Amino acid sequence: MTQRTAAGFTPPLTGTAGGPLDAAGTAEQLGRFTCDDPVRMRPVDPGPGRLLLVRHGETEWSRVGRHTGLTDLPLTNEGRARAGGLPELLAPHDIVHVRCSPLQRAAETLQLAGREPDTYDADLAEWDYGAEEGRTTAEARESGRPGWTVFDGVPPGDTPGETVEMVAARASRVLGRVWEHLGRGDVLLVGHGHHLRVLAAVYLRQTPYLADSLEFEAGSLCVLGHHRDTPTIQRWNLTP
Repeated sequence: MTQRTAAGFTPPLTGTAGGPLDAAGTAEQLGRFTCDDPVRMRPVDPGPGRLLLVRHGETEWSRVGRHTGLTDLPLTNEGRARAGGLPELLAPHDIVHVRCSPLQRAAETLQLAGREPDTYDADLAEWDYGAEEGRTTAEARESGRPGWTVFDGVPPGDTPGETVEMVAARASRVLGRVWEHLGRGDVLLVGHGHHLRVLAAVYLRQTPYLADSLEFEAGSLCVLGHHRDTPTIQRWNLTP
């Protein structure tokens, strides 16, 4: 892989001269971004803030449907162009806290959105796809698993892989770290398609498998809030 990052952007993870980090290389570095912020219980009375979810812009792999978990790919030029419209979408919101995945496709999307992270959080990294890293769903199904999706589980590969329950546990920790901020205003989370879909399901107090029925386009914004004390989807897949 020889794709390049944009001028003026420095990825949080340390790559190599030969190109972006592979999944195993990223896994070795994620520990640098383990967050020790307190993980709090969901408050009984929701605060005024809304949860703003932004999926990173397009990469070469996301464009063709290859599972991109921990491989640290940069954005494509199209991905950068679309992310450049995010400031307009975010402008109406009273953002009091910003949290981002340390993978460069998320970090650069945040930069193009005109925001700085309060923290990079390893628990916002994408699903570890194990042996399915870099493969399309069609390729996985051709290996004797008709109808397969990642929600059915992934075998270990260069990295161990994760179950949906493991991803949901990470998403729950992220939410536990931002409840107090939502008591003051809106919180922006910038991350990845599968992980943020699972996080949305957890926020909504639903099974994490609900995420399999949610679509989240690259470079788009989703807004979660409350109706009285019931968590709700207020906007989904807003694009510049």
